[in-house]
Amino acid sequence: MASCGATAQAQTTLRIGLAEDADILDPTMARTYVGRIVFAAVCDKLFDIDEKLNIVPQLALSHETSADGKDVTIKLRPGVKFHDGEPFDAEAAKFSLDRHLSMPGSFRKPEIASLDHVDVVDPLTIKLVLKTPFSPLLAQLTDRAGMMVSPKAAKEAGDKFGLRPVCAGPYKFVERVQQDRIVFEKFADYWNKDNVFIDKIVYQPIVDATVRLANLKSGSLDMIERLLATDIKDVTSDKRLKLSTATSLGYRGLTINIGKDKSKGALSQSAKVRQALDLAIDREALNQVIFNGEFKPGNQFVNPENPYYQTAFPVRGRDVEKAKALLKEAGVTPPVAVDFMVSKESESEAAAQVLQAMAAEAGFDLKIRVTEFATSLKQAEAGEYQAFMLEWSGRSDPDGNAFNHLHSGAALNYSAWSNAAADKALEDARLVSDMAKRKAIYETLVREQQADEPILYLYHRKFLFAQTTRLEGFKPMPDGLLRVVGLKLK
Repeated sequence: MASCGATAQAQTTLRIGLAEDADILDPTMARTYVGRIVFAAVCDKLFDIDEKLNIVPQLALSHETSADGKDVTIKLRPGVKFHDGEPFDAEAAKFSLDRHLSMPGSFRKPEIASLDHVDVVDPLTIKLVLKTPFSPLLAQLTDRAGMMVSPKAAKEAGDKFGLRPVCAGPYKFVERVQQDRIVFEKFADYWNKDNVFIDKIVYQPIVDATVRLANLKSGSLDMIERLLATDIKDVTSDKRLKLSTATSLGYRGLTINIGKDKSKGALSQSAKVRQALDLAIDREALNQVIFNGEFKPGNQFVNPENPYYQTAFPVRGRDVEKAKALLKEAGVTPPVAVDFMVSKESESEAAAQVLQAMAAEAGFDLKIRVTEFATSLKQAEAGEYQAFMLEWSGRSDPDGNAFNHLHSGAALNYSAWSNAAADKALEDARLVSDMAKRKAIYETLVREQQADEPILYLYHRKFLFAQTTRLEGFKPMPDGLLRVVGLKLK
């Protein structure tokens, strides 16, 4: 018996505290940021990104795009196995991409909708045949749309695949207890196994950030994501802990229900009222009060450091008198009541209260309604809100921050905004890969968005990770995901 105990002792286990529980662990059906953190351990993708947002091979080795931009030929990595021992090859890659396109309710379908079909060229080569050129394609394949699943396991499990995902990542699924833990163990046949040093990973959802940090300090967690900005000093002054940061590719904003507002409130009926609300907000003050000045105030779908940021449209300062004048011009009598949906999370709730106080001075009555996150998404889809404070974790290509949120009828266009000029800009930007040309096209989009305000962009978070100094090899990435390959526990 003694030898069993010794073996168990020698096993290294990495415990990671998450800010909420992941949704379904099926890359085709999943939709949350926290789910993407978990997927990084279990489902490898065709491509990945590096710290500078360059697209790098993962399960793919290389790619080549035809002169007309409509054929993308991808060479696949040889000798890769899925967790069930099945080989990863061209047929499996085609199966995974076809599944993303055809499975009912797929959240990946809009991301790769330009894909007409996949041809198997040879056992380790696929050709993606596109309906039209689609410049963000490879960027989409660095995320869930590029995750490969075992055809055998997916066919056997059907719509239950997310309960026991079988992919080709460094760790394989062991068990999940909702709201408590998700457990993975090292996959012995992983293609890059020489760089996997930890035997087991346990993800634990702990919604309360204070409790998350307390667990890290007590040693029951090795790492936590989404540390509160107000807790930074607490971490940096503790010799046993270490802080890592990266500016998010995404944003947090107020999504305004324009097209589905059943009560036809003033906010949905008038752009002037939306602009008044925007002018009531002091983004820098919000940043200082709630986020210790660590986040980046913003007013666009990319952050001000991003090469696609439109400098012709800087962040406006607060102007309460102008806001009041706009309400008057719109023929609206204050206070303007707004059903303000906020997901249940301490930073969001604190930010919502600051926004409520600022808006009140200009004549708005933001009625905060705290809602569990998954429920809030369902209500947003159904249009059961007037303003919704929503965070988007961000994508490496600007299309991933804009198209699905701003194009008429798109999957994540919760404001139900429809604008022909914006739609054209979003579509045109997908057809060109030259950055200067794309940026010029996006200028039209930003102009339309700033005039009509379907989303009031507020700020871009800094991803804040805290870890014990025992954990080595962690590199924070601008997508905020935890790459587990290369991590070691001393």
